Amino acid sequence: MTTAQVDTPHGPARVELHLADEAGAGLLLGHGAGGGIDAPDLVAVAGAARKQGVHVALVEQPYRVAGRKAPAPAKQLDAAWLAVVEELSGRWFEGLPLVFGGRSSGARVACRTAEQGQADAVLCLAFPEHPPGKPEKSRQAELDGVRVPTLVVQGEKDSFGRPVAGPHREIVMVQGDHSLKADLDGVARAASEWLARVTRPLVS
Repeated sequence: MTTAQVDTPHGPARVELHLADEAGAGLLLGHGAGGGIDAPDLVAVAGAARKQGVHVALVEQPYRVAGRKAPAPAKQLDAAWLAVVEELSGRWFEGLPLVFGGRSSGARVACRTAEQGQADAVLCLAFPEHPPGKPEKSRQAELDGVRVPTLVVQGEKDSFGRPVAGPHREIVMVQGDHSLKADLDGVARAASEWLARVTRPLVS
């Protein structure tokens, strides 16, 4: 594992790199609003991806690096994420297809920045379709705006709702709630199988 600091417009971000022996793609994973990069589902997916020959970067947003608990506004999160993407693309991930991803808030960032950051695919863990108890405040539009292959791994009992599938968007349901802790093997397996399918054509 390698740890790096990346300067962004909103302060330094921290990146934890888990490099595969021979990588065919790079996966960036962002954390949830109130959690960190040590979330069990992120750790499980990072390990599974590395076994698939994918470099993984777990990205800690500047507000958490600075010790703040409240998440930064969406525009700041997106700008910081894109700065990390640019840095990694010029160093460890140079020349590799890129998969943007994350859990909850991090999944929203991945979706919103996919086009500008030229992501080749997007991996969403526990996408927060709407705030708990408020289905009228849907965030489906963020998913619908992604034009590249997308996987959403969602807990069957997630109080943040359930996204709908689309033309190039797969939804995999697993046991458990928003944390995805109840079936980490299922989460890792779904991500691993999908990564193998979507990255193979990109490197062939």
